[in-house]
Amino acid sequence: INKRNLQRLGITEQINSDNQGNYEMTLTDDAAEKLKNYANVISVEPIMVPAGYRDPNIFPHDSTYRWNVDNFGPILIPEKGMTIPINTGNISLYNRIIDVFEGNDLEIKGDKIIINNLEADTYTFKMDYYWLMGDNRHNSADSRYWGFVPEDHVVGEAVFVWMSLDPNKSLFNGKIRWNKLLRIVK
Repeated sequence: INKRNLQRLGITEQINSDNQGNYEMTLTDDAAEKLKNYANVISVEPIMVPAGYRDPNIFPHDSTYRWNVDNFGPILIPEKGMTIPINTGNISLYNRIIDVFEGNDLEIKGDKIIINNLEADTYTFKMDYYWLMGDNRHNSADSRYWGFVPEDHVVGEAVFVWMSLDPNKSLFNGKIRWNKLLRIVK
């Protein structure tokens, strides 16, 4: 596949290929449709991790949750003052919040949840939390991997893109993505 044609389609991510003419690449739906029309392309098929397949790198890193990068959730994002039921079935989603971010002493004893030496079946959150998603679905390290982000860990807000570089190009051959430079983030 000609690199210039791929660049016209906005395909700039690393492309994996084998010696049998098969390629694996990250595509938008629009780019996939256009690629299907190329004379030397036999087919374009999505590769998705099936529902029910558990990726151990995905939050909450608990075998109860058979989640992966393509099939995740549902998940409740906590907000300040919200009270939820807690039990051994869902504590792995919220244990880091309760223990680390909100400074409680959390213990799990058999099927009991103990917070600050008291048995608990509900929890009320002290802060707002965020679920952060990267802009490159399969090539982003985001909340799918590390979970909730407390409000006091958010230190800024993206206002505009200052610089955007294409890692697959040289400085004098299109490395600077001029169409993304100094753009306001909406």
